[in-house]
Amino acid sequence: MNDIILYLSLGWFVLISLTSVVVTVLDKLKAKFSKWRIRESTLLILSVLGGSVAMLITMLLIRHKTRKPKFMLGIPIIIILQLALAAGIYMVNQNAVL
Repeated sequence: MNDIILYLSLGWFVLISLTSVVVTVLDKLKAKFSKWRIRESTLLILSVLGGSVAMLITMLLIRHKTRKPKFMLGIPIIIILQLALAAGIYMVNQNAVL
């Protein structure tokens, strides 16, 4: 059972990370060519759903949204909260095994 949850979780993070990269690059291209943009809330939701690390790396590599505090502070905060949540889940599972 734990293996299934692990593989599903890894699959989810790969999928949401790839989606976050694609959407961030797409938004950058749309900005470059003055096209209809992707909402900031959509980018932040993708980050909250697990694409935060991939999105932050992509943003820094393509220099997109790097002047916006909402993203340059918000996404690292999301990453910290996600790590704390993962650590909490891990600790609970370790205690449950004992």
